Amino acid sequence: MMWLLSFILPIIRLYWVGVQVLLYQLFNKSFALPVLPKQNGRVAIVTGGARGMGFETARHLASLGMHVVIAGNVEEEGRAAVKSIHEEGHQGKAEFLFLDLASLKSIRQFVQRFKDRGLPLHVLVNNAGIMLVPERKTEDGFELHFGLNYLGHFLLTNLLLDSLKRSGRQKACSRIVTMSSATHYAGRLNMEDLQGRSCYCAHGAYAQSKLALVLFTYHLQEKLTAGGDHVTANAVDPGMVDTDLYQNLCSPAQAAKRPVAKMLFRTPAEGASTAIYAATASELEGVGGCYLYNGGKTQSADITYDGEKQAELWKRSCSLVGLQQA
Repeated sequence: MMWLLSFILPIIRLYWVGVQVLLYQLFNKSFALPVLPKQNGRVAIVTGGARGMGFETARHLASLGMHVVIAGNVEEEGRAAVKSIHEEGHQGKAEFLFLDLASLKSIRQFVQRFKDRGLPLHVLVNNAGIMLVPERKTEDGFELHFGLNYLGHFLLTNLLLDSLKRSGRQKACSRIVTMSSATHYAGRLNMEDLQGRSCYCAHGAYAQSKLALVLFTYHLQEKLTAGGDHVTANAVDPGMVDTDLYQNLCSPAQAAKRPVAKMLFRTPAEGASTAIYAATASELEGVGGCYLYNGGKTQSADITYDGEKQAELWKRSCSLVGLQQA
């Protein structure tokens, strides 16, 4: 009975959050980007930047004059995204670098390749993710949602922090923008079983990974502030967006989703708007440690403000990915 509850409750919590988001989107317009300042000379990395919200983020940053590095694990998609951005004739530049967030080795290789270029780094958009996949493990043996969505971005961000710190200036901070989700409200963080091995539920695993990203963002900002670094870190909730993330829904849910998506889901461009805003807006200069939804600051789940939980997750994450705790 307990096993059944452990499996069913995360599903109920996740879909209840989804219903609330859809009701909000029914009665509220999507955030419309204001005129944003030019970003000439600034460099950004966007994970999962070849399609969906990642692509919309990358192309908009390039349109503002940024040099955008699209990081992804499908080379053909990445090359096509770069070509598309260049064909639009933006002032900025786009290029593709291979990155598999489900491999700690690939993440370290990506960071080394990027650093070998000698480029500064002003914006890191942690956008890539997977949702509701059947139980699988990463190359390093982590549960896939936790390993790719969270641990991969945790390691990537930490390995790029020195570049971000060097590139940030007073009144021109470097920015870390991490894509979370309203599903984090349904998440439960089991420090003794972060890999979901006692009872795997894809819904619970996904929600936990998005919850972990918010805790990580807040603790990271605390460390950056304590160090006097000119870097800010914010978490972003894109709302419910019509992307390929939903491809792992069961057949009945897929059938129900199609008409609902047409009416109530945001487009990828709309879903990307708050991330773009967080990466570039003058109003957010020097502002970090926020949870941003539909273009504004809002409250995340109560647990995300628990400093002890933030610190414990950070410590365990460092151990899992082989980082010395700073």
